[in-house]
Amino acid sequence: MLRNLRELYQYRGLLLSLTQRELKARYRNSVLGFFWTFLNPMLQMGVYSLLFTVYMRQNIPGYTFFVFVGLLPWIWFATSLGTGASAISDRRDLLTKVRFPAQVLPATVVVTNLCNYVLSLPLMVALGLLLGYVPTWHVVAFPVVLLTQLCMTVALVYIVSALNVTFRDLQQIIANLLTMWFFVTPVFYRVDSLPEAVRAPIVLLNPMAVMVTSYQAIFYEHQLPQPGPLLMWLGISLALLWIAAGIFERRREDFAEFI
Repeated sequence: MLRNLRELYQYRGLLLSLTQRELKARYRNSVLGFFWTFLNPMLQMGVYSLLFTVYMRQNIPGYTFFVFVGLLPWIWFATSLGTGASAISDRRDLLTKVRFPAQVLPATVVVTNLCNYVLSLPLMVALGLLLGYVPTWHVVAFPVVLLTQLCMTVALVYIVSALNVTFRDLQQIIANLLTMWFFVTPVFYRVDSLPEAVRAPIVLLNPMAVMVTSYQAIFYEHQLPQPGPLLMWLGISLALLWIAAGIFERRREDFAEFI
């Protein structure tokens, strides 16, 4: 892992350049361009708010803001994992012509979506202010949650991108898995609305449930996240990152051959 971190730092200029290119290319030739960064989560929030406040009513005050707080980090995670699976297999042009640092490609996917998430935060804060949810001092815990999600996302993207080079079905499996994963993550419902028998396993075994409820605690409930699950997943994410770096390193020499 240390070697990968050193190389990522060494090629930080390339990482920044590729991230900027991805951000510019994402909505190139579209009429609204960069505004889709804000419109996509807003449209999804609108759909879920309509569904669960009109057709399947949820008795949650400020439901629109509640959904938005959880939806933004989920979009960062799901988009990173979904597109990151093909981060290596889709870049034959780079990996077969020059000695290219392959570990930059999965990192670029995660950082690009992280930028989209961070750029959407002012919109989330503005919506909260409009609905009476003023940020409090509890935002001091935000960097810890962000770091935990970042480590976990990078680790998973490294693993799936390395494996997808030889197991191309993995990309399709990930897409379907993310759909199921979304519905067991408390984005559009409160975790305390779940039956008590399944509540603890979902919160403890689902890292995104821990992330989402932590963000909701900070911005919606104005309290600190539960330290136990959050610190547990921070430790697991760091260990997983170490394992992911090892898997990626072992398979890196075969990338050019298989793609």
